[in-house]
Amino acid sequence: MNKKVILFDINETVLNLGALKPIFKAVFGSEDALSLWFSKLLHLSTVCITTTVKSNFAELARITLDTVAANYKIQLTEGQRTELLGAFSNLSAYSDIKPALSRLRQHGFKVVALSNSSSTLIATQMKYAQLTDYFDDILSVEETGSFKPDPRVYAFAAQKLQQPIDQLCLVATHDWDTHGALSAGLNAAYIDRTGIPYNPLYLKPKMYSNSMMDLIDMIIADKQ
Repeated sequence: MNKKVILFDINETVLNLGALKPIFKAVFGSEDALSLWFSKLLHLSTVCITTTVKSNFAELARITLDTVAANYKIQLTEGQRTELLGAFSNLSAYSDIKPALSRLRQHGFKVVALSNSSSTLIATQMKYAQLTDYFDDILSVEETGSFKPDPRVYAFAAQKLQQPIDQLCLVATHDWDTHGALSAGLNAAYIDRTGIPYNPLYLKPKMYSNSMMDLIDMIIADKQ
C-alpha cells in the first residue's frame, strides 16, 4: 500500500530554533544553554512517559528552565521565564520547508504536523511561520497525556488520521523521534540538520539525507 500521509515533527525539523540561541545566552550566559535545556527537557519527558506522570509541554518547559538556571547558578525572574517560553511562538521555518510541503502535496500526499507542543502553541507557531496553509492537519500529543517517543502517541496519530500505522511516515531531525516512530511500526525519513551522528543503538530509517528536497524525492519514489 502507498504511504499517503507524511507526518512532520515541528521543532528543529520544520522550525529553526536558531533564533532562540541568543535569547538563552543572554539569560544564562552560555552558548550551550539552549542545547542543555533541550536535552534536559527530553530527559524529563522520557521519565514522565516511563513512569506515567501526566504533564504538558509548557509545564515541563518551565520546570526545565529552572533546572538549567540552577546549573548556571542563577535565579530566573518570572519575566525571564515568560520571555524564554514566549520565544518559541516566534520561530521561522527552514527555507526548504515550504517547497518540501508543496512538492509532497502536488504528488498526492497529505502532510500533517505532529508535535509534543500544545495545540495552541503549534497553531501560533504555524501562523508566525506562515505555514498554516501548507499543512493539511495539525496534531498535538496533548490529548494523549504523553509525549513522543511513547508508542501511544504514534498510535494516537494513526487513529486520529484513520490510517493504518504502517502507512504513516514521520519526517524528523531527531534520532530518538525517528527511532520511536520506527519502533511503533511507522515508516520514517531522517533529515540531518545538525551533523550529529545518528545514535547507533536506534533503528535506522531507509530514507536519510542532509538535504530536505532529496529526502522528499526519496519519499515520493518510495510511494511508487
